[in-house]
Amino acid sequence: MSARLGWLDALRGLAALVVVFDHSSHTFMPDFRGELMPQFNTSRYGIMVFFLVSGYIIPASLERRGCVRAFWIGRVFRVYPLWAVVVAVLLAVDLLGLAGLRDFGRQGAVTVAFAHVTMLQELLGTPNVLLVLWTLSYEMCFYLLVVALFTVRLHHRSASVAVVLAVLAVVSAVAGAVLPVSALSGLVGTGPLIAFASIAMAVALCCASSASPAPRVFGGVLGGALALVLVPFNGTVPVWEGLVILAVMFLGTAVHRAERGQSTWHRAAGAAALVIACAVGSAHRYGDGHHFTWRGWIVAFLLAVLTFAAALAWRRRRVPGLLAGLGAISYSVYLVHPVLLAVIDGTVGRRRDDHAVLEVAFFALLLPLCVLTHRYVEVPGQAWGRRLAYRSGGQVSKSTVSASDTGNDWHVRT
Repeated sequence: MSARLGWLDALRGLAALVVVFDHSSHTFMPDFRGELMPQFNTSRYGIMVFFLVSGYIIPASLERRGCVRAFWIGRVFRVYPLWAVVVAVLLAVDLLGLAGLRDFGRQGAVTVAFAHVTMLQELLGTPNVLLVLWTLSYEMCFYLLVVALFTVRLHHRSASVAVVLAVLAVVSAVAGAVLPVSALSGLVGTGPLIAFASIAMAVALCCASSASPAPRVFGGVLGGALALVLVPFNGTVPVWEGLVILAVMFLGTAVHRAERGQSTWHRAAGAAALVIACAVGSAHRYGDGHHFTWRGWIVAFLLAVLTFAAALAWRRRRVPGLLAGLGAISYSVYLVHPVLLAVIDGTVGRRRDDHAVLEVAFFALLLPLCVLTHRYVEVPGQAWGRRLAYRSGGQVSKSTVSASDTGNDWHVRT
């Protein structure tokens, strides 16, 4: 494993393990979890590391291809195959009575299905089939914004975008902007919003993938506008946190641009300082919420940034194969572990006191299973995506972006 790829894989592997511990500790380590969470929010630590890595990688993937259509094909075949398998398995274990699905209230199966297919369900007023899917909604919004900036040729302004989003976050926190959960869905109705968002997203992807400049710009801007409306006005996390999540991803992009010589380290450092200050200030101003304490959130956020910075500083050193391997299967680890936990909770039940041995045994069961899902679901899906992306993107890549933007020597599995 090359050093250039290894440090990113190590970060993804570490983040996945921390998120798994956060969720599995509900079942196996409840006492320890209760003491740890107010001081260190392990869930937020893991997902912030993930978001920084995504910000670093995703725009490079688009610019390397130089083709929006190829980018979306690659994303679809990277994300959806395992997602579909995991959801299908969850439905199967629910039918067998081994685990129960979440309550979707009055929403019908078709409505829930459409919301999840867009991957925006967290921002469309629909409970997630799996809790961990909420982060994929923010990832999807980031994809839409990255494409929007690319189509209007503002994709090199990553540091500025990160700062603007972070400032808006702290402004919303200071102003006390507290919206009801899924506020927009409550205003216009969940069904109509899902229908509108599904149509808008389909139009945005089709137009942005066009070879003609005008439709491509229209599609990019439409997708970006959809993301900018949904994140602050229809999320289930506070407004400031949704904006911080996007700012963190664009901060990862700003670091990548500095590392590639497309921007300066001074600009990236300035953006990082402002994003960190705004995020910490927003969390402190917001105070303790229903699901976290401000102290636990801030500690987790700062440690996530420090972890990313330390890995970046060591990026030219060889990473142990075990850590790189964990990074390769990190998406499987992230999606598969909630299904396994649901089956355990539905059959054996949660422990009332700490059992570290059972916690370790859970990891020992999970990781080999994830090796299999990675090998037989993720890898074939990515291979199909690469073939289709190559066929669709070859003719338009040179016309959409200059050779200096494509980053042809950047080979990251995305």
